[in-house]
Amino acid sequence: MSAAVKSAPAVDSLVIADLLPTCGKALEAAETLLAHATAAVAQLVRDSNGNIDPAKLEDEQFAAHGLAWLATYVATLKESLHWAERIQADGKLRELEQLILQAGFGEYLAQMQGGISMSQVEICRLADLGVAADAQQALLTPAVKALVAGGNTPAVRSRIAQLVKDGLDTGDFGELGLDETMAMVREQFRRFGEDKVIPYAHDWHRKDEFIPMSVVDEMAELGVFGLTIPEEYGGHGMGKTAMCVVSEELSRCYIGVGSLGTRAEIAAELILRGGTEEQKKKWLPKLASGETLPTAVFTEPNTGSDLGSLRTRAVKDGDVYKVTGNKTWITHAARTDLMTLLARTDPNEKSYKGLSMFLAEKPRGDDANPFPADGMTGGEIEVLGYRGMKEYEIGFDGFEVKAENLLGQREGQGFKQLMETFESARIQTGARALGVAQCALELGLKYANERVQFGKPIYSFPRVHGKIAWMAVETMMARQLCYFAAREKDQGRRCDLEAGMAKLLAARIAWANADNALQVHGGNGYAEEYPISRVLCDARILNIFEGAAEIQAQVIARRLLETRNS
Repeated sequence: MSAAVKSAPAVDSLVIADLLPTCGKALEAAETLLAHATAAVAQLVRDSNGNIDPAKLEDEQFAAHGLAWLATYVATLKESLHWAERIQADGKLRELEQLILQAGFGEYLAQMQGGISMSQVEICRLADLGVAADAQQALLTPAVKALVAGGNTPAVRSRIAQLVKDGLDTGDFGELGLDETMAMVREQFRRFGEDKVIPYAHDWHRKDEFIPMSVVDEMAELGVFGLTIPEEYGGHGMGKTAMCVVSEELSRCYIGVGSLGTRAEIAAELILRGGTEEQKKKWLPKLASGETLPTAVFTEPNTGSDLGSLRTRAVKDGDVYKVTGNKTWITHAARTDLMTLLARTDPNEKSYKGLSMFLAEKPRGDDANPFPADGMTGGEIEVLGYRGMKEYEIGFDGFEVKAENLLGQREGQGFKQLMETFESARIQTGARALGVAQCALELGLKYANERVQFGKPIYSFPRVHGKIAWMAVETMMARQLCYFAAREKDQGRRCDLEAGMAKLLAARIAWANADNALQVHGGNGYAEEYPISRVLCDARILNIFEGAAEIQAQVIARRLLETRNS
């Protein structure tokens, strides 16, 4: 064993006996606790008729969001156990995977008991949810006690750290549980990223430059933009699991590259679910080939997640709609050809019911002239990270959209059409967060083994390699939750709850990994020349876009409580 990490006890003294059955019993206890917590929070937010009272739900927001986090932890443990059972059946459950499972169970169960961190300054405890003392004590079954006591010990973290270090050169940080096809897809995009992205990404970031079109074109040739589009429309029809794998691998190299496919995914999903057959035949092949690059134009100043209050107007005038209003935080707006544009077509309907979705064509722009279109102006929003595509604010003043490009040829359907894309969008955002988290893990691991202090690599110190070990554990656990949501989507099952949980957890992990990897770098991590400084900036946005963490928790809580009442 390398001297980089202090020798840990042998595996038979670290892995808990009968680990998988023990985790199964602990999961049962956690699910029982979740049922008690759901009932307790429901009691806090119900009206006299037993329905959810919006005002009470708002007043009890801390408890409701704590319930969302508790449910996310339980779902993560469940999918982590299922992952271990699957790879055990395939003969791939090694020491590393066993230790990842028990450390994850041990830590998350301990946090359920003692308090879950919703943010750096908000710890939600069971008492905050209204869970009775006897129900709290019922969690402490023998299986739970065994995992809390022995699951995530310093010795376990040291052994995980050693095994993770052994995989540094090969990229083996644990068996992912992918089938042969998905493993091949992952390897293909890993090679592309290693060759065409990683050597250049930090320079693109520091110069705030567009990702070169040569890279975009090669991504199109690899099928990134048509990955989930059905073959009959020129795509590959591979499903959301493939999207998940590809998004993670590309985001591991650079989140900007990983996010290029997001706009195509949103546009394709909108057209597939809400478009006419003529619109599908016209636009989907162009999106799949990369001939048409889309951007999503939804957000407005002062609205954020409150899409129902959008004010941008689209007025029918013959065979065109004339659009007037302002949009902001529009990613890759200048260099794209098509806008999925949400605007109000019914001025008398002030809610989301008056919104319509358009496939608005525009000419490509550049830095010198970002919006060379009549009735359209705008400028770049300078941002800390998430560069490579650039962010813009846009003004419309009589900008014309062909009437034939009203999505589905029906007004008033825009909000509904957009909501139908959220499962896929949140799965993909979870996958992007996993890529960023994995990148931070690898940067921290590499630096800690190269940096020598006091005569030895700093990876030998428990407070350093312990951070890396936990990054490996939590990233793997979130990955399994994200994969599960993607599989559910591929099977045609509702997965908004699972997709939201995957996004909520993976975004927090990406930020934690980046922050801790920078800490491992010390002062060097704060220098712009080190890539971890970029990754920290990139990670921070993940808790905000596609639904801020607070909005995401609200949506999850409401679904949990509605499901209980139904």
